This record gives sequence, structure tokens and C-alpha cells, in this order.
Amino acid sequence: MSSSPTLEALHAAPGNPGIASLATCHPVAADDGDGLLTLARSLAAELVVIGPEAPLVEGVGDALRHAGIPVFGPSRAAARIEGSKLFAKDVMKAAKVPTALVFGEPRAPCVLKADGLAAGKGVVVCRTDAELVAGLETARAFGGPVLVEELLEGPEVSVLALCDGRDVLALAPARDFKRAFDGDEGPNTGGLGSFAPVPEVDEALLAELL
Repeated sequence: MSSSPTLEALHAAPGNPGIASLATCHPVAADDGDGLLTLARSLAAELVVIGPEAPLVEGVGDALRHAGIPVFGPSRAAARIEGSKLFAKDVMKAAKVPTALVFGEPRAPCVLKADGLAAGKGVVVCRTDAELVAGLETARAFGGPVLVEELLEGPEVSVLALCDGRDVLALAPARDFKRAFDGDEGPNTGGLGSFAPVPEVDEALLAELL
């Protein structure tokens, strides 16, 4: 956004030292809908871009839109796909999107997923009964339902796309560094960075994914 020739001013809330070199930072929390609305109005903001998923799930974007401020980011209803893994499974089933099987009861090997937002730390891979016992404790600590899925082995790739309700634009395939330690060992993290493009994802595979 900072490189856009049409940009007049860039503001961030709450921001951080990195973005402070590009934008003016304001001490307003990302999930403070009323505070963000007041700030956007005071700045006569022409577009608000919401990055974190938590404010989107809480409906901050809806509040801004209802006040007449354009927002880049899904509505609360659409963000539920990110906010609830159980709901996302229902959406994928209805749309016939291939996905891991859901188990009625926990059994190793499997993957445990805390249903709600967990900052990337709510997924536990359990290959043994011991890991399953520890994983259930971890997943249940988030306080919501726990989804139990079959364990699918293989390389990971993320393909994000931008949509305006009519047209879809796919971004370059990316791969996360999810595990805390080298060799894909240790617990999942909220993300230790990613790289793009992914060498083994060629045009044919990308077309299949899309």
C-alpha cells in the first residue's frame, strides 16, 4: 500500500516499530471496533484494511462498513470459516471440497484441532497414544469443542486468493514453517515465516488446486 502512487496517507492501529517507518501509528487496539470507527472517521479514511483474523471474526469490519467506510476484509459471517473449524468442515462438505475425514472419537494417529481461533497453536498432530493424551489436554485448554481428523501425511502448500464477490485472483503459492524445531519437529506455532513461490508447485498443479 505504501508504494501506491495514489496513496495520500497511511495509518496503522496499533502498529509496531516496523510499520512505523511507513505509516503513522495510533494507540487503538485491532479489536476495538468503536475506537477504530472513531479513528477512521477522524482521519476521513477512504479504505480500512483489517489484517488479523480476530477482529474480522468479531465483526469489526461490519461495524465500519455499516458506518459507510470501505473495508478490505470479510464480514463476520464470512470470517466464521476461519473462526470455527467445525463450520469450515461443514462448508467444505457442502461445496464438495476434498478434506480429511472426521473421527467420531479420538484415536491415534489423528490430528486434533481446537475449534476456535488459537493463534496457530490449536492444532496437535498425534501419532501415538501418549501424544493423543497430551494433545487432548492442549486442545481442550482453549475452551471450545475439539475437532478430530484423520492424519494426512505430505507436503503443505497454501494458496490464498483475493475475491471481490465476483472475480478471484490467486496469489503465489506459499509454504509455512509451522513446527517449532528443525526437521518438522515440535509443536505447531503461529507461523515462523513462509516462502513463496513453492518450487514443486508448477502451473499444472496450481490449476488443479484452483
